[in-house]
Amino acid sequence: MSTFVLVSGPFTDGRVWSEVVARLRESGAGAHPVTPDRRPGADLETHVEDVVRVLDRLHRESPRDEVVLVGHGYGIHPVLGAADRRPERVARIVHLDAGMPQDGDAARALVPDPSVQELLDSDDASGPVPAPGPADWQRWGSTEGLSRERLELLSRLAAPQPRRTLTQPLRLTGAAAALPSSGILCTAGGTTVELVEALVRTGPPQLRRLADPRVGFFELPTGHWPMLSCPDELAEVLLRAAAGEGRRLTVPEDAAPLSGSFLLDVPERRRVRRGRVDLHLPEPADGEGPRPAVLFVHGGPVPPDLVPAPRDAPFYLGYARLAAGLGLVGAVVEHRLHGITDYARAADDVAEALGLLRSDPRVDERRVALWIFSGAGLLAADWLTAPPPWLRCLALTYPVLAPLPGWGAVGPRFHPVDALRADGGTPPLVLTRAGLETPLIAATVARFTAAAHAAEAPLELVDVPDGRHGFELHEPTDGTREAVVRAVRAVAAHLGRPS
Repeated sequence: MSTFVLVSGPFTDGRVWSEVVARLRESGAGAHPVTPDRRPGADLETHVEDVVRVLDRLHRESPRDEVVLVGHGYGIHPVLGAADRRPERVARIVHLDAGMPQDGDAARALVPDPSVQELLDSDDASGPVPAPGPADWQRWGSTEGLSRERLELLSRLAAPQPRRTLTQPLRLTGAAAALPSSGILCTAGGTTVELVEALVRTGPPQLRRLADPRVGFFELPTGHWPMLSCPDELAEVLLRAAAGEGRRLTVPEDAAPLSGSFLLDVPERRRVRRGRVDLHLPEPADGEGPRPAVLFVHGGPVPPDLVPAPRDAPFYLGYARLAAGLGLVGAVVEHRLHGITDYARAADDVAEALGLLRSDPRVDERRVALWIFSGAGLLAADWLTAPPPWLRCLALTYPVLAPLPGWGAVGPRFHPVDALRADGGTPPLVLTRAGLETPLIAATVARFTAAAHAAEAPLELVDVPDGRHGFELHEPTDGTREAVVRAVRAVAAHLGRPS
């Protein structure tokens, strides 16, 4: 028999599951909602132990039952912590509108509202986080599907959340990494199976495990609290998840990020490594002084042990060598955007790399371009807010230009749409758009493009109708090749090196 252990998100306890528990028990399954310790001194480890105690009790009472651990939102952190300590007592883990935290991640990283981050960083860092009122729950997730009465019920059931439960890092050994899992996506928040599959295909390599046949996905057309908005449907989906059902994701074998050959055959150039920056140098020419330069900023987040490393990958080697072939210094920075909380650190790495690049005697410090890809697109905000005079061009290729759902920890600093200037101070922009882009990413590009037109910013669009995110490695066609060459020539022209 399947036995469900249900762990809810912040501020809530076992009572929020009451209707789902009733449906599950009516079906013959066991259902055990967890009421975590709400004392102010509790932390994430306290809640992990709360779940471990339930697992131990169930094992003593019914050792043959198959236990399904369900983590809702924040609840996935204590669920994963408990599964890591008792993997032999867990048959499946269900992520209910929850993220995929790794060892060292804190729950605050997945809170969708930047104002919550400010609250967690407030001076009163030792006290609990106050429970939301009916009008404030949307700061913690979509309230789509909840009537006014249900929102009031949610508030009546809520209690302050011990702050350390949200800020203490999760510690995992990997003992539960092989357990089957299911993802239940509440689509009103913006996350769909289509988006997840696109990110698995083109995003960070750590997402590849979601294409494992032991992982199944479901969608519920509601907001973040389905146990209140659609308890019958949630109970049915939980039973199907326990039975191993769910949509499986597929990823082509050749879709590994940064692997494969660049879509253009470009000759190798002399490469010089300076710290985090590799410089690819053009052929020397008599009587010429320092050259204009373009710094390529790889996408992300990517794990720190990615092989090949971005600056050694055919993708960025190809772009840098192509730039060098036009007489520019093509440089690649290897920044530390390893998670969605790392944008400030990655921004520092890019600024440092630009300083190193401009100080090199082979580079004309007055003529530099910045070229940003994919998930690093949010880093463009700094250079749109206060562009220096030597920044002659800002290029963006299938960028993410606003935080995606669940990226609340990014913060308002990294919102390129809001950083566009209306005073004529925006540097020339070269934006490459993939026609088959993931809808949520495409929406951020559309917002940025509309804002750029409204601000009368100098914007050149390079459209790739048949291109997907990452088309340079996986979809070499005449159209994609022409688009890459056109974008590189546009940047070179802004640097004063038309070719």
